[in-house]
Amino acid sequence: MWRIREPFSRTATGSALRLGLLALVAITIIGSAYFSRHHAQFVMAARPGLDGPDIELLERQDKAYERVIQATSPAVVYIRTEQVIKADQSPLFMDPWLRQFFGNQLQIPREQRQHALGTGVLFDSNGYIVTNNHVIDKATTIQVMLNDKRVFKAKVIGADPDIDVAVVKIDNRSLPTIPLGDSSNLHVGDTVMAFGNPFGLNFTVTRGTVSALGRSQGNIEQVQDFIQTDAAINPGNSGGPLVDVRGEMVGINTAILSPGGQGETAGSVGIGFAIPINMAKRAMESLIKTGKVTRGFLGATIGPVTPELAQEFKAPDTSGALVQDVSPGGPAAKAGLKPGDVIRKFNGQTVGDSAELLAMVASTNPGTPVTLEILRNGQPQTVNVTLEQRPGNLAYAGGPSRSPNQGVLRGVTVQNLTSDLRKQLGVPSETHGVVVTEIDPGSPAAQYLTQGDIIMSINRHDVNSVADFNKLAAEAKGQTLLRIMRQGQAAFVVIPDQAEGQ
Repeated sequence: MWRIREPFSRTATGSALRLGLLALVAITIIGSAYFSRHHAQFVMAARPGLDGPDIELLERQDKAYERVIQATSPAVVYIRTEQVIKADQSPLFMDPWLRQFFGNQLQIPREQRQHALGTGVLFDSNGYIVTNNHVIDKATTIQVMLNDKRVFKAKVIGADPDIDVAVVKIDNRSLPTIPLGDSSNLHVGDTVMAFGNPFGLNFTVTRGTVSALGRSQGNIEQVQDFIQTDAAINPGNSGGPLVDVRGEMVGINTAILSPGGQGETAGSVGIGFAIPINMAKRAMESLIKTGKVTRGFLGATIGPVTPELAQEFKAPDTSGALVQDVSPGGPAAKAGLKPGDVIRKFNGQTVGDSAELLAMVASTNPGTPVTLEILRNGQPQTVNVTLEQRPGNLAYAGGPSRSPNQGVLRGVTVQNLTSDLRKQLGVPSETHGVVVTEIDPGSPAAQYLTQGDIIMSINRHDVNSVADFNKLAAEAKGQTLLRIMRQGQAAFVVIPDQAEGQ
């Protein structure tokens, strides 16, 4: 520092010369650094992108995806619903004395409005749109925005809650549509794209693969035969199309597995579910024609084949569906089907599990003759059954069933009393009934029943199956008398009328 600063203490001329030399050196150094840096940037910018047959293949693949998106997007719509909920006001709010002191502070809005967002798909140029039933359920008004931003009011044509499908219509014609594919041609590993409006982000596309087929996940719907995909599906995607590489709709996005939250807090973890279009197509056509959907009815309570049950009924593996009960006078009873039979094939199609058989029966028209290939005590047999029309108030019994959302037994989930359960609970073979497997804490029956109880009768009517329980539970109004077995002891239990209001 001293050697540099010293010259500046000399004469003005010498100082100016030395200053000029220093400036020249500094400019040279800075200019060199500037040139080097920008020259490097120039070289980097000038370097060509990757090339070669493999890169060209990826480019062609991207162009193909773009074609699918461009062809599909015009048929995808944004759905916004509004539900008006009327709130009851207490007569106290109209009391003149209270109003004198509190005035308008006592006013409570008589109506509350809730909004929901979802997706739909134009599948008919006359304005017919398919979506999920849960998107439009209980909606007071439905608005549909097209891809070109035009907005229309929609009316509900019909809904099928069993598979969560609904059809709505807007008043317009010559609209773009999406071709319907064949979901039976899907394979695990196929590329698919999910279209929708996640979290209100209009017209979003995600890409993934078919992760699994024939999924039944929890109690999402009554009839379950889902396509599982890792294409990101989020709240707002419900009702949108799952599209294959040919631009054909092969499924309708309906649910996700999201351990981290529910509703708006839910997010994709790579496990989404779509309704196969082959299942939905039949419902869509029926809803347009008649406004409702009719389904085949086997008249048998079915359940899964566990390893223990497979050994008990001499089945080689756990494939198929176990007949747990047969409805008297129903199609299965007329055909000679018996409890303990294991149904392995339905009209030549292999039955993977009880949920798959339920979907097969539900997708078949009433009056259709079908062939069941069964195992009876390990011996193969063939049974011919003519399906009947499923009663409208009958719950599906492919496994544990929750009682209807009414009456004092609402929130009680029961299962048929199988031989395996008899052994676990130590129940005599002559005891009939259904086993309580779960109770909602908010159920009026929660303080009177417990898991493992066997409900043998409701209001003096015998309970022999899940179907019996559902029917009698729906009919039970007010105070209800149950006969149960708890830890080997029979007892009567009365659930009082006032419990309904709790």
